[in-house]
Amino acid sequence: MRRRLTVAIVGVTAAALLAAGVGALLLARRAAVDDARQGLLGQATAIARGTQAAEAARATPTTPGRNTILPILKRVVRLDGAEVVPLSGVQFTRALPSGLSAGNLHPAQVSEGLSTSGTRGNLVFAAVPVPLTAAERNRGLTGPQEAVVLTRRVSNAGPSWVYLVLVGAGTLAVAAVVAQRLSRRFTRPLDDAVAATGRIAEGDLATQVPVAPDDYPELASLSRSINTMAASLSRARGLERQFLMAVSHDLRTPLTSIRGFAEAIAEGAATDTLRAASVIASESRRLERLVGDLLELAKLDARRFSLDVRPTDVGEVVVDTAEGFRRVVEKAGLELVVACGDDQPMDAMADPDRLAQVLANLVENAYKFAQGRIRVTAAARDGTGVEVVVEDDGPGLKADELSSVFERSFHLSRTPARQMGSGLGLAIVAQLARAMDATVRAESPVVNGGGTRMVVGLRAGAATSSPAG
Repeated sequence: MRRRLTVAIVGVTAAALLAAGVGALLLARRAAVDDARQGLLGQATAIARGTQAAEAARATPTTPGRNTILPILKRVVRLDGAEVVPLSGVQFTRALPSGLSAGNLHPAQVSEGLSTSGTRGNLVFAAVPVPLTAAERNRGLTGPQEAVVLTRRVSNAGPSWVYLVLVGAGTLAVAAVVAQRLSRRFTRPLDDAVAATGRIAEGDLATQVPVAPDDYPELASLSRSINTMAASLSRARGLERQFLMAVSHDLRTPLTSIRGFAEAIAEGAATDTLRAASVIASESRRLERLVGDLLELAKLDARRFSLDVRPTDVGEVVVDTAEGFRRVVEKAGLELVVACGDDQPMDAMADPDRLAQVLANLVENAYKFAQGRIRVTAAARDGTGVEVVVEDDGPGLKADELSSVFERSFHLSRTPARQMGSGLGLAIVAQLARAMDATVRAESPVVNGGGTRMVVGLRAGAATSSPAG
């Protein structure tokens, strides 16, 4: 790429130099031709007037006439291609300077007393009629009898070509050096990025693309984006490992209990087989719930589930779901408060079944940490939707835990007062809320201790019914 970029820059520079050089030569030649025409017209006019004056002064034998003035001028000012050509009517009666024909000089125009000039190839010419003297007019002559014809050759380029070639060569050399440096400055970050992404693809997530202070902003932004991607992948890998370790632990615990009691029953060592069977059944249900939540997360990740988002009576779903936990909550010595504004419209866009699943997981989470009361409420949000709140009076969350509590690998620093569910409920809540275009957040009324509030925001709007994956 570096070579191609260098060749492209030098090529564009060479093309620009060629176009500029040709244009400059054409303009210079045009200016030289115009200057030569004006100069020849001026010289020819002066010679014509001098010839008329010489003819008029021939009263004295010492004064040269029109036939002798031009040879004198040729010797004095070194005129080349200068002739005084006799004119008879509309025709020249003597040979014209080399390279010219009668048609070039427009003899009809000259015979009317008008000057003419032009070019023929590199030859510039001018023809000026010699005015009649008073004596010639007295003899009845009415038109010029002679014309002064001057020619001059203008070169196409001359030394200018050498100058342009030298300047062009120097400019191309500078362009090659600049192009090499620019291409190196362009391609170095790209080469580093390619090498870094290759190492990242091989699993080295600690790879970072170096960002130099003099890098172009766009290339520096690319390098920083790759570094951010690598850091995000490394964090995701760490979270995945933590998640797998946590799941492995959660799977191993019930399996250990099941295996231990099953072996005790098989060996006849269990003194209370009914209790052993009860523990096996309880741990099996726990294991089943954990596997079910893992499958649910897998479906959510793969978007392989359907949603039926429609106007839903949120209050009804909240009451039905929360009341389903009343017996379990009260058995644990807790108070369950369910409050929905009956005097307010409670319709919002949601899938009723998935909303019930979200609420069930939030109530389960509150049940694990509540110390005396769980409160579930729903209220309209100024016509923009409905807000559902599940609140407990447990130890609360730390400030740095509020934003990460919905991650599947998240582990609380607090210990639950009682066990329920698989520990993946909040991750499922976040996925389902996102799929329903809802929001969910965690709040702690008194930061670092003092209860936890989970808030789900459901939007109002037109009904939609479509698969989510």
